[in-house]
Amino acid sequence: MTSAPTADTTARISDPAQAQRRILRVLFASQVLSGAGLAAGVTVGALLAQDMLGTTRLAGLPSALFTTGSALTAVVVGRISQARGRRPGLAAGYLTGAVGSAGVIAAAVLDNPVLLFIALFVYGAGTATNLQARYAGADLAARGHRARAVSTVLVATTLGGVTGPNLAAPAGTFAERLGIPGLAGPFVLSGAAYALAAFVLAVWLRPDPLLLARAVARAEEADAVPNAAGAGAVHAADPGEGRGGVVLGALVMVLTQLVMVSIMTMTPVHMHDHGHGTAASGLVIAVHIGAMYLPSPLTGWLVDRYGRTKVAAASGITLPAAGVLAATAPVGSVTLLALALGLLGLGWNFGLVCGTAIIADTVPLATRARTQGTVDVSIAIAGATGGMASGIMVAATSYPVLALTGAALSLALLPAIAATAYRR
Repeated sequence: MTSAPTADTTARISDPAQAQRRILRVLFASQVLSGAGLAAGVTVGALLAQDMLGTTRLAGLPSALFTTGSALTAVVVGRISQARGRRPGLAAGYLTGAVGSAGVIAAAVLDNPVLLFIALFVYGAGTATNLQARYAGADLAARGHRARAVSTVLVATTLGGVTGPNLAAPAGTFAERLGIPGLAGPFVLSGAAYALAAFVLAVWLRPDPLLLARAVARAEEADAVPNAAGAGAVHAADPGEGRGGVVLGALVMVLTQLVMVSIMTMTPVHMHDHGHGTAASGLVIAVHIGAMYLPSPLTGWLVDRYGRTKVAAASGITLPAAGVLAATAPVGSVTLLALALGLLGLGWNFGLVCGTAIIADTVPLATRARTQGTVDVSIAIAGATGGMASGIMVAATSYPVLALTGAALSLALLPAIAATAYRR
């Protein structure tokens, strides 16, 4: 019979604090790469579809397709991670995104809309994986530092996310020299970035954060058997958490994703239709992507310091302000449109960081990856709905109407948060 684990069992498995620092460094590197891949495709996806189809009505379809693809990927990555760990799940997701990027390039060269739509669906794997990586940052983090761990992973996306859209024009020029349509150029960057991100994770994400977190938890439970009553209090959930916590975390992230994607998708098209070039729309999207991720360290500190629901409420205030400003900004003002998209990204950041922390607090390790994947499916479906509906709404009404509708929808966060806080 084996002897009971001693008090240093956890240390002999691995030093969790040291492992967490290494894991965050590797995730940071992969997120820089994947951020460039994600942002480059977002910048020109709608414009490429508009150019190939000759209509604005379906300009939101690319966003809908790659967010639908991300929904499927979220399930697959979540299940692979649940069974085998974060490393194989995330690496497979990024590699699939690289394949999708190659498909978009082929579709542009062949001028084949059907292939374009299939490839954009596959390309969405990169989007889902980029978001799933934030959970890996929280696996080994202490409860009071989870939001900050998530924010460290998210902020890494800023470096690639800001650079990617600004490389849209040079990438287009480079692509044209290779005989590839200019609008497909950013997908060359996307494919390379996603492939490199997959390589970094496959080689260096060791130890696997989820598998190590499970081992640490088992060791702590075994060590605490003589003092089970006291140890139980360490891992107990806060009052009011459980299923209600999952619902609140998912609702915050779903609504912020729906509003963000719908307005973001049609902003480059809105600018293009009023005479702005790719460089101007790339600048606006770069500001937006920067605001989505750059404030993450501050957001993480605010969430851990002041609580999840307070930051969720801040999201419910910031997003309506962004929608109103986008609707009322003069079409010739790149500055005001950039400010509106910056606020849109900030509101999304508030919602994603606090929502992720709520889910990480609520779901036990035994089912964490699978549940997180399911939540991200809902987020992806919301994004797909926003992307598809945005093009239809702008074609039927106008961009300002779309922006105001998004502002009104995001206000629904406030009563939901208030009701949850009251129940607690």
